[in-house]
Amino acid sequence: MRRYYDAHLYLANWGTHRIMLRLPRAILNPKNAEQYCAGSQVSISTTRESVILDLTSEDEAGEWVEGAADSLSVIVGVRSELAAGDLRPLYLAWLSAYGAWERDENVFADESEDDMEPPVPAGLVSLTAPQRALADFLRLDSVLLEVAAEASPALPEARDDARALTAHIAELPVSDKNRLLMLVARDHAARARMELLHGLCGAPGDQRGSRPRRTVAELLDAAAAAASCTNSELRPWPPPSRPSGNKNVRRPGRSVWTTWLGIRTPPGPLPRG
Repeated sequence: MRRYYDAHLYLANWGTHRIMLRLPRAILNPKNAEQYCAGSQVSISTTRESVILDLTSEDEAGEWVEGAADSLSVIVGVRSELAAGDLRPLYLAWLSAYGAWERDENVFADESEDDMEPPVPAGLVSLTAPQRALADFLRLDSVLLEVAAEASPALPEARDDARALTAHIAELPVSDKNRLLMLVARDHAARARMELLHGLCGAPGDQRGSRPRRTVAELLDAAAAAASCTNSELRPWPPPSRPSGNKNVRRPGRSVWTTWLGIRTPPGPLPRG
């Protein structure tokens, strides 16, 4: 990832789902990404030029998900969204990490229940196809997402993107235009596109709005209450104690195998779902 690939998907039949994404540091500020880190489930690493997001979901008791290995072509679309300042993918990963307390009470220390949620981005009630695929891949519980989305404002009205982009390009200094053209000439058209979108939309700021931030415990307990009141087929959320069985015992009679996929940025627009 540090040298060659921009996206990496890993699956193992003992329940590991892992997706890694690389973006230029000029596009995604590491300080913005760090707000959404959560233990080993959501972490970042940096190089001189890049930020690498490492998003993981573990579920030893879960069944193998058919077609999960094919989801990278859709999930990779969140790279362009992050580049444009949309932080919903990072919030979804953070929420999925703490939602794992449903499956494993030891995934975080008890005091982590008092951790405050990061800035809540707009539009959690209207996820894009890549964001929905990411949430599914990371096993984000739909009830927990609904509870979290209550503090998410609506997305602003869409602008005439073509007209706004034309105006933005016209206002760029000649030096910036030359640098972007050089990126295209060197087969880095995807990065040039990212930088243009980033400049058009601006860097993401504090998206918390006027609503107070919630603790992890408040989110999980609200999801537990919501799940207990519904007659849907969703699996009930556990009580606040979040008990779990022995997660250290390997299931017998299953072979061990993994799937690894990687994507390098092509000389053109990023794949979108």
